[in-house]
Amino acid sequence: MNKVSIESAGNAEQISSLESWLTLRHITGVGATTFHRLLQTFGSVDAIFNARHQQLADLALKPAAIDAIRNPQSIDISADLNWAGQNDHHIITLADAAYPPLLRDLHDAPPILYVRGDPDYLAQPQLAMVGSRNPTAAGRKTAQEFASHLSSMGITITSGLASGIDGASHKGALQGMAGTVAVVAHGLDIVYPAAHQKLAQQISEQGAVISEMPISTQPQRGLFPRRNRIISALTLGTLVVEAAQKSGSLITARYAVEQNKEVFAIPGSIHNPMARGCHQLIRQGAKLVETASDILEELRISSSPPPCSDDKSTENNHENAKDPHQTLDPDHQKLLKCLAYEPASIDELVLRSHYTAAEVASMLLILELEGIIVCQDGRYTCVR
Repeated sequence: MNKVSIESAGNAEQISSLESWLTLRHITGVGATTFHRLLQTFGSVDAIFNARHQQLADLALKPAAIDAIRNPQSIDISADLNWAGQNDHHIITLADAAYPPLLRDLHDAPPILYVRGDPDYLAQPQLAMVGSRNPTAAGRKTAQEFASHLSSMGITITSGLASGIDGASHKGALQGMAGTVAVVAHGLDIVYPAAHQKLAQQISEQGAVISEMPISTQPQRGLFPRRNRIISALTLGTLVVEAAQKSGSLITARYAVEQNKEVFAIPGSIHNPMARGCHQLIRQGAKLVETASDILEELRISSSPPPCSDDKSTENNHENAKDPHQTLDPDHQKLLKCLAYEPASIDELVLRSHYTAAEVASMLLILELEGIIVCQDGRYTCVR
């Protein structure tokens, strides 16, 4: 255990500023709101630890929290300090110049940020991209393409490292030049979901993974909604790609509205339940988005790539511009046109194309092997 010594009644040894912040953060009952109230009352973290019992009681702190502030020697911050001693690991407090300015404006801004990667990405112009954990193949593709294009325009993409739209957005952003920020709801010694271990490493190399939670904090259901307020606060606006009507991504959109940030939503088929959350947002005033340029225009950002964009991004754009459909025979091209806008079953494709079920099944198999379509829940979607 890391024994922390703080001046209380006499000439006891003072601890460093970072240790003071970490100690206060680890006290049960001192969340972000209480932390801010204490700072506003006493002016500094060290002054909080020097406060008299009655002064703390006047702020309606629980007795256990008061006792911990008055006698902090047993507070263990060793895990945080050991983690911070590793390469590319950073702990940033509200008092640091590196603290992201947009996040600082939040009334309950995290007193401490744990950062794995490059903290400079937190000061970049950012756009939040969120959506369903179980998107359609088309939604996943849309998220990745939007993120790639916006990153190539100099916009850092911020999301929550969750499965589905979050993961696709991070992957797309890594193809551009502006990188990506992942905001998680647990300690940074953990990667959740575990399937995103490699993605989290890539993000830490071309961006940053951040959390307000101390090291060793496990993922808990109640922490994810609070994480969403950080995603929206860091950014200029929030884009919802696909979302059901009760999707957690709508919480991020609500936070964005409360923070006076722009909210964007991509419409979908009226038959797609993953589009209903987006349609609800549009009815409530979110900006309907069809292209990345719609977002850049609303945010008053140039749609021309920054002069420092590399040849790799340009090459990728040229490659994406090539139409793989042109190399297919006319029958396959005709079938693909039947999949142009929304997923369809084999029976629906038979009706639309007038081919036999056997012909449709044979062509679908070839298109799936070519990676041009995918099958999800018995329905086929064009992904290229």
